[in-house]
Amino acid sequence: MTKLKNDTLLRALLKQPTEYTPVWMMRQAGRYLPEYNKTRARAGDFLSLCKNPDFATEVTMQPLERYSLDAAILFSDILTIPDAMGLGLYFAEGEGPKFERPLREEREIRSLTAPDPAVHLKYVMDAVSQIRKTLDNQVPLIGFSGSPFTLACYMIEGRGGTDFRQIKTMLYKRPDLLHHILNITAQSVTDYLNAQIESGAQAVMIFDTWGGVLSHSAYQEFSLRYMKQILTGLKREHDGERIPSVVFTKGGGLWLESIAESGCDALGLDWTINIAEARNRVGHKVALQGNLDPAVLFSTPEIIATEVEKILKDYGSGSGHVFNLGHGISQFTPPESALTLINAVHSLSKKYHS
Repeated sequence: MTKLKNDTLLRALLKQPTEYTPVWMMRQAGRYLPEYNKTRARAGDFLSLCKNPDFATEVTMQPLERYSLDAAILFSDILTIPDAMGLGLYFAEGEGPKFERPLREEREIRSLTAPDPAVHLKYVMDAVSQIRKTLDNQVPLIGFSGSPFTLACYMIEGRGGTDFRQIKTMLYKRPDLLHHILNITAQSVTDYLNAQIESGAQAVMIFDTWGGVLSHSAYQEFSLRYMKQILTGLKREHDGERIPSVVFTKGGGLWLESIAESGCDALGLDWTINIAEARNRVGHKVALQGNLDPAVLFSTPEIIATEVEKILKDYGSGSGHVFNLGHGISQFTPPESALTLINAVHSLSKKYHS
């Protein structure tokens, strides 16, 4: 395989020495970029954008054409799996994703099956292959999926932005049904991520967006358990190259030790935890990714640089840190603020790697 021109991200995820702290941003291809909005308008709607490999490649590359990022991340959506399961994904204007057929009846739950990614999600694999070719080994490509619990939230609630009443009622009243959904979904995610790896993804990330809404014991049983199952089944090497894995539970600061024992290579942090504390607790086991509050990007260049320096200083010297936001970049972020962030990370981090 042709060697990457910039493999800093992969080395950092594996806690190998780097010359500086690599940086990428969650949701880096998105609505804050005017070129993305133009491509989305050409596509017609969000799902058409996701399901067309040419458009997906185009928007994946857009932030890399603007910024000196250390990775590309596949442009897709976490709800591709439940869509492939036949739940009828659609996007209501201004309301986010919804499902026509949420999982409520036992009969529907028992008949749930894992989709074949080579058939039902072929458009994603085609996009991964096309993006890798377009990247031409400049930087690595990150593949991703939602966690089983996060996907189940949408599958059962039928939409986002809820109080989680439906899924939590099932969790306590009929845990057997929720475990069935999570088991099928975990197998689906494993197959999906492995297919992305075979198609060219060089690192993978599991987004556990809603794991933080669970109680301590429920998180262990209904979220982390199934992410461990995925990590056990993931391909660790492809074409002779190691494939790092990242787990990110938003609101998961209470469970860093448990997540670090899950089998992942790196642990994503939201902005609510100090990265020095996180490194002290688990940094000897896993790399850390994070964790600037995305709202900092609404401030001035001077403040952005100051906040970047705080995180770099708190992490301290040595490898094992990938700089990122603590969640996805806001659609209202000025593009020049992202440039300030990336340049600040690259310039200010070098002294921590000497």
